[in-house]
Amino acid sequence: MQNYNSLLHAVGVPYTALISVVLVLMIISFPIGAHLVFDSNIGKEINYDYPIENIDLFLAGIGVQFPVELELGDVFIIAWSTFLILFMISIIGPKRNFIKTIIDHNANKEYDGSQNYIESTIKWFSVIILISVVVNYIQESIGIKIQAPDVSNELIQFFIVTISPFTEEIGFRVILIGIPIFLFYSHKSSIKFFFKTLWHPAKYLHITDDKKIISLIVGVGIFFGVAHIISGEPWSVGKISQAAASGIILGWVYYKYGLLPAILIHWATNYFLLSYVFTVSQMNQISTDNALSHSFINSLEIILVLSGLVSTAIILLNYLNKRKKELIY
Repeated sequence: MQNYNSLLHAVGVPYTALISVVLVLMIISFPIGAHLVFDSNIGKEINYDYPIENIDLFLAGIGVQFPVELELGDVFIIAWSTFLILFMISIIGPKRNFIKTIIDHNANKEYDGSQNYIESTIKWFSVIILISVVVNYIQESIGIKIQAPDVSNELIQFFIVTISPFTEEIGFRVILIGIPIFLFYSHKSSIKFFFKTLWHPAKYLHITDDKKIISLIVGVGIFFGVAHIISGEPWSVGKISQAAASGIILGWVYYKYGLLPAILIHWATNYFLLSYVFTVSQMNQISTDNALSHSFINSLEIILVLSGLVSTAIILLNYLNKRKKELIY
């Protein structure tokens, strides 16, 4: 066990350095995204006054439209403010703040990985980026490319990906994972306990055998991948594997760590990344495709891949450490 602790301590410094850099970049993305919507020409003839007549939800595999009478800027700022509030909550909790968490990392103190929301968010988000890069490399090596849907307007695209972490996490994680878990494992019928369970299933249900849960998470994750090519604006078939892997990780994070980090991971893959891509595109007067190959975006990808590698090592070492303890006791 001492060997695992020594290895954890060895990777603790680069791990905390990398996730701290990612955290700063995430914080900076908040004003960058607001600038894109309210003070740039990303939408050309369309701006934040654009009328929004409905919001699409994908609930348990069924597309549902909720009629609204708001402007794009109004809906965006509601979502933006909600993300900001959730982000600040994630930095200070649920049990330890971010600073205390990384200090404990470097002090080689043990913790269960759910002490701080933002630490869990950045760790698993980095793993998703690492897996996405690997999947994309493998698929391209055999001639399968991931083709994004045609975009009629980049402002509309940025708006849609901004609100989708809420709509998709409710539709895929809460409804397809949270509710079934509650129905199968809960022995209480109170409304309060029901919503507590949907907020953080593993915390309130105390399930000892995760095998059936993992099967459910994998099934929903695969469906999440397929949904990307059967939706109204479908991706190419190559997106299935990448999105399915992300969906499985998001499902596990939701079950194990709660809805808040799952939403923020989804926010990071959408708003956080695209805010930088669109900004590079605007500043250099180049297309979005060319912006993806820009040196700054490449540097950001390298940071996230390195963070993903170290995060994967942390997850694996924590798992081996836990298994060794179980064998001893």
